[in-house]
Amino acid sequence: MPEPLKKILIIDDDPFFLKVLTDQFSENGFTVFNANDGIEGVKTYLETTPDVVISDLVMPRMGGVSTCMEINRLAGDSPPVIVLLTSMFQETPHEHDAPEMGAKIHIPKSTRPVDIVIIVEQILDREKYQQN
Repeated sequence: MPEPLKKILIIDDDPFFLKVLTDQFSENGFTVFNANDGIEGVKTYLETTPDVVISDLVMPRMGGVSTCMEINRLAGDSPPVIVLLTSMFQETPHEHDAPEMGAKIHIPKSTRPVDIVIIVEQILDREKYQQN
């Protein structure tokens, strides 16, 4: 069995969306960790130190912006790739030069799960290439 590509943490309070994304990333070789809200997400981040964090924007207890900013703060000089998912905008997925709302990548929730996996894989490949 091939080694998992990377570890990913998916934070979302929607159980259906969480399962769909988890299944899609697992099928593509990722080791997947889940959290149902931002507080649980930060705790899981500290326990697992994933390479990628995907967070919903609107969640109970701690929203996505606060979650992403806290994970960035805790990560220090080696932050994970942080993706913010939201149904609040319908633009195409886009990347920012500097983090906006705690994340450099913003993806609408209407994006197909397989496309989210492809975007994440491309970002990880680019980062790996830039490190070499």
